[in-house]
Amino acid sequence: MLSTQAHPGYCNGGFDGLHPPSDDDDMVDIAGATLDFSSTDDVPPLRVYEEHQSRAGANGTGPGSLMDPLEDPVPGLGTYEDFNTIDWVREKSKDRDRHREITKNSRRSTAALLHSISDAFSGWLLMLLVGLMAGALAGGIDIAAHWLTDMKEGICLDGFWFSHEHCCWKSSETTFKDRDRCPQWQTWGELITGTSEGAFSYILNYLIYIVWALFFAFLAVTLVRAFAPYACGSGIPEIKTILSGFIIRGYLGKWTLITKTVTLVLAVSSGLSLGKEGPLVHVACCCANILCHLFTKYRKNEAKRREVLSAAAAVGVSVAFGAPIGGVLFSLEEVSYYFPLKTLWRSFFAALVAAFTLRSINPFGNSRLVLFYVEFHAPWHLVELVPFIFLGIFGGLWGALFIKANIAWCRIRKTTRLGRYPIVEVLAVTAVTALVAYPNSYTRMSGAELISELFNDCSLLDSSQLCGYLQVGQTGIGNSLADRPAGPGLFTALWQLALALLFKMLITVVTFGMKVPSGLFIPSMAVGAIAGRLLGVGMEQLAYYNHDGLIFKGWCTPEADCITPGLYAMVGAAACLGGVTRMTVSLVVIMFELTGGLEYIVPLMAAAMTSKWVADAFGREGIYEAHIRLNGYPFLEPKEEFEHSSLAVDVMRPRRSDPPLAVLTQDSMTVGGVESTRYSGFPVVVSQESPRLVGFVLRRDLLISIDNARKRQDGVVGASLVVFSEHPPAQAPDGPPPLRLRGIMDLSPFTVTDHTPMDITVDIFRKLGLRQCLVTHNGRLLGIITKKDILKHMAQIANRDPDSILFN
Repeated sequence: MLSTQAHPGYCNGGFDGLHPPSDDDDMVDIAGATLDFSSTDDVPPLRVYEEHQSRAGANGTGPGSLMDPLEDPVPGLGTYEDFNTIDWVREKSKDRDRHREITKNSRRSTAALLHSISDAFSGWLLMLLVGLMAGALAGGIDIAAHWLTDMKEGICLDGFWFSHEHCCWKSSETTFKDRDRCPQWQTWGELITGTSEGAFSYILNYLIYIVWALFFAFLAVTLVRAFAPYACGSGIPEIKTILSGFIIRGYLGKWTLITKTVTLVLAVSSGLSLGKEGPLVHVACCCANILCHLFTKYRKNEAKRREVLSAAAAVGVSVAFGAPIGGVLFSLEEVSYYFPLKTLWRSFFAALVAAFTLRSINPFGNSRLVLFYVEFHAPWHLVELVPFIFLGIFGGLWGALFIKANIAWCRIRKTTRLGRYPIVEVLAVTAVTALVAYPNSYTRMSGAELISELFNDCSLLDSSQLCGYLQVGQTGIGNSLADRPAGPGLFTALWQLALALLFKMLITVVTFGMKVPSGLFIPSMAVGAIAGRLLGVGMEQLAYYNHDGLIFKGWCTPEADCITPGLYAMVGAAACLGGVTRMTVSLVVIMFELTGGLEYIVPLMAAAMTSKWVADAFGREGIYEAHIRLNGYPFLEPKEEFEHSSLAVDVMRPRRSDPPLAVLTQDSMTVGGVESTRYSGFPVVVSQESPRLVGFVLRRDLLISIDNARKRQDGVVGASLVVFSEHPPAQAPDGPPPLRLRGIMDLSPFTVTDHTPMDITVDIFRKLGLRQCLVTHNGRLLGIITKKDILKHMAQIANRDPDSILFN
């Protein structure tokens, strides 16, 4: 039997069945969001039929005329149900036909030529608008998150809207050593008690910090739950699935954009172990999807819209890190399913516009685009590749462990009562995070501040605890310092960092996937940066006390700056992020754009590749692919190899024990027979006795056409013939007129023979974006293979539950 089951609402027949019921049985919990099948945001409205009917009457094609979709197209044909996969081949074919029509008409008149030029330019204009909108939103999110994060600790007396840094910029009483202190900025304890010293002031600050954190987290989870359940999580797994052709109505809608923008600021400000970089990809894709509705070419073609969304994913990374080139590579390597050369150019342009917009807003206040600017003075030595590779091994192990632990926790959340109380879970995790984080200065600060501190190279003017070395009268090159022995301040910082490392590793597992916007880039980088800084300081002290040893002799002298701990932090950050996401090329480019450390590409490459190899030894899927599989999305991973020796006949339906394949015949089916069917698509054959393939038709298109025919053609009853052949058969004089629906049929469905190897079939599905493929033997139709059938077969081979694939 045909494996593409229709939506339950189809069973009713007619258009009422096209709107699925919204009872509790049809609610599915996915990625922390409750997906409501009755969502109407971004749903192609079915009322177009009434509008078309009124236009048809005005044009003289009212009741009584014989309907033929070839001559008079029916609006709504070619649209898709929620939680279904688009037909890439049909969408690309529609766009080619549209483009040919515009090109042909452009030779006839000046107006048509101008229309052709505007159509060609519309893609670039859309990219410009996406870049401007996403850059402006990202700048606002950065500024607001910085302000609210500082508000947990104190307030500016000159104006509550100033962050700590901006408040002290204007102060004439700020010294360079205590540049983060000024009379205009007061902690809550100092404001209430009049002094910043003493246990009471500390406890007061502690309690107010926790209250603010809980308040921000409560607001975030409540807004997500009330207005846009799709706004939670990272969004990248769903973006990847949408770009592969899957449809989730409302996931990129206006309410999701507004809610995610506001709650992302609140979630980051609450101090939870999450970042805003991943969700910014979702925000940029929402901007692109909304702006696509301004242009007919993208509004009416799902494949063209996905080209824009691929570019928007690049924009998201560009504004998240200030890394336009890395953003384009991220979209190409990690997110996009279909990425033609034209999309590459437009992605580059959009990322450039977004980066320029963000630079104009200057949210970091340092007149630079990059998030973590580094100035390392000492070159790295070949011997240091060994510790860099060790950091890669650590990143791979951490990535594999994190994925397994996080997926296990998310599965518990989905299958137990914990998932029914998202607000309680968020508040509990926030309370634990705030309680543990406040006493440690490295966990109290935001993730971006922590990474910036760990990347920092100690200079003569640094007052950081991480620069608490003993002064021995040595100087290095320029403003840098030669290697020195560690002092009490540095030892204290190392203990705090070790505790922060353990805390970050544990708390990030339960934080990612909660019902608030939560990115994984910054927490992963923070774990790696802490581990890298610890190793870097260890190597630095080893070099200082053993500069005459075999390893250091010849390149490390007592007065030299041999080891740069900040470089180790940078390499560790890349290794852990690579272990979690399995990025390689885009990761290295993002890291050197992020830091400006162009000469350190080789250490970053070594760590990124080692991290990927080690993590792949425990499982080939990254965190986003793992969440896609957990949620049951129909996503054929391009990186996954199909190594089984099965054939198409082993996977197709019907199986040997199943009833015969449900088909439609080209000239002997009635309207009543078609409406009583329960599958979402049908092969059309010559006859039951001669099952030679004629084409393929979707049930949704059938129902739309039949309903439209009832409104526009007299005499359509249950006994009316539905004809798919070019020449309808002879009819009885007193019989009802036939419905000629050859125009809605796909006359060139993809077919394979029953002995086609499945690895070739899987490649066909991946590279052409097919929804289904028909199986033949000597020209006779045998069965059908859908994308869901392939995913179930691959799950069985991998000893996973095939019923975990939820959607078509």
